[in-house]
Amino acid sequence: MLRSLETAVPPTVLIQSQARDVFAAQPGLTRLGTRLVNTCFDSSAIDIRYTALEELTLDQNTENPVFFDASSGLILSPSTKVRNEIFTREATKLFIEAAQKALDACVGLAAADVTHVITVSCTGFFNPGPDYKVVRALGLNASVQRYHLGFMGCYAAFPALRAAKAFCEADPDAVVLVVSAELCSLHVRSSNNPDTIMGSSLFADGAAAAVITARELPPSSSPRIVLDHFETVLTPVGEESMAWNIGDEGFEMVLGTYVPHIIDEHIVGALEPLLATDPALAALPYRDIKHWAIHPGGRSILDKVQAKLELTAEQLVPARETLRNYGNMSSATVLFVLKHILEQPFDGGSERICSMAFGPGLTVETGLFTKVGARSTNEALAAPSNAEAGSLEAAGLDAGAGPTDAAGAEAVDAARAEADAAGAEAVEFAEATEATDEQAELAAAGRG
Repeated sequence: MLRSLETAVPPTVLIQSQARDVFAAQPGLTRLGTRLVNTCFDSSAIDIRYTALEELTLDQNTENPVFFDASSGLILSPSTKVRNEIFTREATKLFIEAAQKALDACVGLAAADVTHVITVSCTGFFNPGPDYKVVRALGLNASVQRYHLGFMGCYAAFPALRAAKAFCEADPDAVVLVVSAELCSLHVRSSNNPDTIMGSSLFADGAAAAVITARELPPSSSPRIVLDHFETVLTPVGEESMAWNIGDEGFEMVLGTYVPHIIDEHIVGALEPLLATDPALAALPYRDIKHWAIHPGGRSILDKVQAKLELTAEQLVPARETLRNYGNMSSATVLFVLKHILEQPFDGGSERICSMAFGPGLTVETGLFTKVGARSTNEALAAPSNAEAGSLEAAGLDAGAGPTDAAGAEAVDAARAEADAAGAEAVEFAEATEATDEQAELAAAGRG
C-alpha cells in the first residue's frame, strides 16, 4: 500500500511565453525553426515549468554563464560533462527533499523503519548515486537495500512501484522508499531540429517520492493507494519514434510526431491485460473507472487517450493540470498526477484508479490502483500541497519570487491568459501532435 506521496520542485520558474521568446530569438534559427518554436511553445498547454538552472532567468546576470547569457539573450551549449556535474549537485537536493517529505508524511514510520530504497532518473548519472545520497541524508540504516532504475524514461515510476509492491509481498514488514527526480532542463539547447524544439517546449524538472509498505500503521489524515496490479506492453511499432540518447552537448530526445498515432492505435490493446485482472472492470466502459492517472507526455497524447477511451474532461483534469503547472518531468510526472488524485475531495470508501505512462520502445506501462479512505475530514484532503500552491503563485522567471508575491501571481495569470490566446490560434504541430499533411512536410524539411 502506498502510504504517502510527496513532490518537490526547484525554485526557479520558467514562464512559457517568456521561454518561447528567448528560444525564438536565437541566432542560427531558420525561418522554419522560428515557426516551429512559436508553434510548439504556444500549443503545449503549459503555463509554467520549474528548472534547477538558476541562470535561466531574464533578471539575473551571471558573471560566467554556462547555459544562458541574460545580457546577450544567448542560449549556450555546455558539454555533457558540465551538464552532468550540475545534475550531480542539483538532483541530489531534489531526491533528498522529496524523500524526506514522503517519510515525514507517513504517520507511524521513522527513518529506522525503511528497509529498501529505489531511486529513479534518466537525466544524469553519478556514483555513489542518489540511492546512496538518500540513505546518508535521511539517516537510514546502512543495511538498507538500494536499487537505482536509470535511463528508462517517462514510464520508469511504474517499474519502481512494481518492485516496491513485490518487496512488500515477499516481506510484509518491508518499508520501501521510492524516489524519482529528473532535471530535464539540463539538456535544452537551441536547434532547428523539430525533436529538440519539441523537447525544449515540454520538459521540466521535478521530483516525487512515495512510501510503500504492508505494515499496519496508525490512522492518518490522508487517503492511501492500494497497488493492485501492473502490466507492461511493447507496441509492435514505434521503436524509432521515441528515444533518449547521449550526445556531446547533453542528452538528445527523439519524439516523433507519429507517437500520438501509435498510442491511439494501441492504447486499447495495452489496457486489455491490466483490466483482465479485474473482470468487473473489464466489462465496463472506460469512463466508468473513476480516476485516470495518465502521464502527460504532451497535450496531443492526452487528447488521443481521452478521445480513444471516451473519457470525460473531468477525468483528464489531474493530467492536464499537471502538464499546465509543471510541464513534463519525465518519470516523476505521473506521480504528480497521482498526488492530484489523492488530494481530490473524498467521502471515504474506495475508488479505482487506472494509470499509464509511455516511453521509449514504444513502452506502455499501466497500473490499476484503489484509493481508500482514511479517518479524516474532507477539508483536510482538499488542502493544496505546497508545491501546487507555489505553482499558482510563482513570479516571473526569477528564483527569488516567493509564493506570497502578488506581482508574481499576476504575472502567472497574465502568462496563462496569453498562453490560452496563443494556443487557440497556434497550428497543431510538433508537440507530439497530430500533424496535418502540410505540417508533416514541414517537419520532414526541418529534420533534413
